[in-house]
Amino acid sequence: MRLCLLALAVFPALAQAQTITDARLTGPTDRYPHGVLGAPSEHDTLEVTLADGRQLATRWPAPMVFEYTSPRVVDLNGDGAAEVIVVQSHETFGAQLAVWGLRDGALQPLVAAPHIGTRFRWLAVAGAADLDGDGAIEIAYIDRPHLARELVVVRISQAGDAWSLREIARSAGLTNHRIGQTDIAGGIRDCGPGPDIITANADWSRIIATRLHDGRLQQTDIGRHDGTDSFAIALRCGLLPD
Repeated sequence: MRLCLLALAVFPALAQAQTITDARLTGPTDRYPHGVLGAPSEHDTLEVTLADGRQLATRWPAPMVFEYTSPRVVDLNGDGAAEVIVVQSHETFGAQLAVWGLRDGALQPLVAAPHIGTRFRWLAVAGAADLDGDGAIEIAYIDRPHLARELVVVRISQAGDAWSLREIARSAGLTNHRIGQTDIAGGIRDCGPGPDIITANADWSRIIATRLHDGRLQQTDIGRHDGTDSFAIALRCGLLPD
């Protein structure tokens, strides 16, 4: 499906671009009543704080909302200035992964993946890192963590002002969210050999570490999931019970 972003109301504008240091979602709204993250779980406004303390905000009008927990602030192109990873949803076409950043002193969408294609279908970001050691940053997310349960890795690239997201790998049988939970489980760790994406298996009985190698995702069962501490232990590179 071709990406279609709506016009934004941006306020206030800055004459000089600054690096983003923090981001959050505000403006809770019930005009897209999915409630996958609890209620209300959708917001119409993305706010960022800049290095000099000033703030910028942008608001989605209908039919779009931000549908996420906490936006992730990551330098995705290695230029020393951070971008913001969010999930945003269309009332007809469902969720999409999106990257926002500063352009000409304003907070603007830089790139977005296609929408899932159906209302009330969602995705949950696991994290962003150079997952295969090639110097480029990848974003990992779970496509429909309650239904499809597929781990997807997309690569970020930039040519001038043009950004792109390209899917490079996908693996089934993994999830990182249960309906109604207000957080996203797991994340990305590096215990020495390289980054691992930490998720649960499809039935939440096991913790899985997945690594991107030679363009393929390799899953390793690292132990039993027996409570919320399992993910924290795994992210600290600790040992889990068999």
